[in-house]
Amino acid sequence: MELVPFKSIHYQDLVEWISSPELNYQWGGPVYDFPLTIEQISNHCEQPDIFPFLFLIEGEVAGFIEFRRASDTLCRVCRVLILDRFKGRGIAKKMVSLLIEEAKAVTNCTEFSLCVFDHNEAAKSLYQSLGFQVVSLEKGSEKIFGRYWTALEMKAQF
Repeated sequence: MELVPFKSIHYQDLVEWISSPELNYQWGGPVYDFPLTIEQISNHCEQPDIFPFLFLIEGEVAGFIEFRRASDTLCRVCRVLILDRFKGRGIAKKMVSLLIEEAKAVTNCTEFSLCVFDHNEAAKSLYQSLGFQVVSLEKGSEKIFGRYWTALEMKAQF
């Protein structure tokens, strides 16, 4: 299992993986509009503090993940996606762990944050198993796809 840099040749793959408005919002939050486009991905990934990666298992793409350098010592884990055919194998924990190690290797980050929606029980459990703790929550001020989505801010030190 390894992380490899996400490059422009992979943009179309990501467009195809994000197949619904709900998945787009859960994965990308308000950063991306649905349908996802190569232009949106390019504009986002070209920012100097964004570090996107593909997660490979035996050379096959199994997921996507990125971090954003928020400050000299804080990095933010973002846009975690395991492809459907790889879900349920317990590999997301390895992907997030590899990302944290990569971020520590290329930045001075010792603190990591992320946002997860409260109804995403699997993701919350994963992040808690890695040492992340909820530090705040924000109930959505408007309904998203017919219901209120509560965003949890989580942090951990490494």
